[in-house]
Amino acid sequence: MLKEQLKGKNIVITGASGGIGADIAKLCAANGANLVLLARSIDKLEQLKLTLEQHQISVDVFQLDVSDTDRIKEVFEQILMKIGHIDILVNNAGFGVFREAHEAPIDEIKGMFNVNVVGLMACTSMVLPIMRERRFGHIINIASQAGKLATPKSSVYSATKHAVLGYTNALRMELDDYNVQVTSVNPGPIATNFFNIADEKGTYVKNVQRFMLQPEYVAQKVVESMLTKTREINLPRWMNMGSVVYVLFPRLFERIGKRVLNSK
Repeated sequence: MLKEQLKGKNIVITGASGGIGADIAKLCAANGANLVLLARSIDKLEQLKLTLEQHQISVDVFQLDVSDTDRIKEVFEQILMKIGHIDILVNNAGFGVFREAHEAPIDEIKGMFNVNVVGLMACTSMVLPIMRERRFGHIINIASQAGKLATPKSSVYSATKHAVLGYTNALRMELDDYNVQVTSVNPGPIATNFFNIADEKGTYVKNVQRFMLQPEYVAQKVVESMLTKTREINLPRWMNMGSVVYVLFPRLFERIGKRVLNSK
């Protein structure tokens, strides 16, 4: 069923050089989709391309730092000129740094918002006109459980993911009459290189290692949602319950969960 759903579809993935971006690409390729892969590391993309082309599909790669909105426009214009349309956009590029708010340099704050929020919006804006015109498409935004439940030492990162969820939810309603699906993916910690930057001291990884999701599992859930009416993917489900309890009983949750929330 999934293979029939994705075969021949044009899928663009940002942040595709590693982690769940690369795993999503592998699963899409195995199901017959044509791919456009975007990331800062063109060398890693070229290596991945060689692997994926074994599935007898089309794979294009472009070097792209999504904080550069001028470059986003240039790259997406090239993509659309070459393949005509984009069926699915996966906004996966992003990064975080865990530190207390008073320690966060302004350039670092701007950098996180430029990549996680502005870059995501800029990529999305490049596919919206054609998706609306064709009345077909799917936008998948990789957010985070941090966008639902903020924790100490992740004030800036959580703020960016709150913004992504707000944008995603509004976009879903705007596109409801155009048959364009919009999905937010809200995973907890994933065992990827994300934490090489986010968790410099390794404290958080050590504390949550037993709860970490495997990137292949997250990628599988994302790919299974493609071209369906899936509103949100929350992983793991038990962690999402924390955000539900927080909405209902915020003061109690903060008091009781203080030790866990400070695990960074």
